[in-house]
Amino acid sequence: MPKLKLPNIDDVVAIDIHTHAEEPCGTHPDDGYDDFQAQMADYFKSPHKHPPTVPETAAYYRSKNIAAVIFPVDAERETGFRRYKNEEMLEIASDHLDVLIPFVSIDPHKGKLGVREARKLIEEYGVRGFKFHPTMQGFYANDRMAYPLYEEINNGGAIALFHTGQTGVGSGMPGGMGMRLKYSNPMYMDDVAADFPDLKIILAHPSFPWQEEALSVATHKPNVYIDLSGWSPKYFPPILVRYINSILQDKMLFGSDWPVITPDRWLSDFAKIEIRDEVRPKVLKANARKLLGI
Repeated sequence: MPKLKLPNIDDVVAIDIHTHAEEPCGTHPDDGYDDFQAQMADYFKSPHKHPPTVPETAAYYRSKNIAAVIFPVDAERETGFRRYKNEEMLEIASDHLDVLIPFVSIDPHKGKLGVREARKLIEEYGVRGFKFHPTMQGFYANDRMAYPLYEEINNGGAIALFHTGQTGVGSGMPGGMGMRLKYSNPMYMDDVAADFPDLKIILAHPSFPWQEEALSVATHKPNVYIDLSGWSPKYFPPILVRYINSILQDKMLFGSDWPVITPDRWLSDFAKIEIRDEVRPKVLKANARKLLGI
């Protein structure tokens, strides 16, 4: 396939920086993935009882006139769920580049194999970003084991997006499905931001229970941004709203966490919280546009 092209976002109303490609062409008949997805839908009270496909996601965002960054999560080592192959997702998404901006995911435990894959995805496909989920992938973000992969992403000018804070993954399941929350403390990203000062980093989600740590890192490190996905804005803590309105207004990004939270729900609740009029367009579109280089 030819290199990915970025959509024309002049006319879209927003850029959703955080959506999930959860359903590949194949199925997961024997690894518990469907049970996991049912639990996630229940936890988030999602209208989707089964994950939408990438074409279905594209159709939804097209109907809303919203562009969306979309990615899989490679966590097969830690979860036992076979990963959605990056190339497969890119091939499917390539038919919908009018609204979709595909990112990819590589478990850093894959070592040199993962580094080679990252290089290929950047050079041959023109991939713009990589999704990490320390809790699902079972690693601390500042583990030097992951640094060769970060270096490859940095060299390719791509973005590294990290899940931070508590997760709905495994919530309510025995032992939390083995997921350990400690890995996703955003303070571990401070080392990464210091060691890779040119790497564009996104801390995903309001980082409960470490919200102030996330705000501290994003305030101190010029290359760190925060996306606001995974929570309805009506639950944003006051300190987060204060920073959105003030010193981090140029580094806050709209994200929904589709399909578990829809943009309709997120945007409706965002309209009801006290955000300055001049800041809203930055959060919804301008900041992401600048970060993505569109």
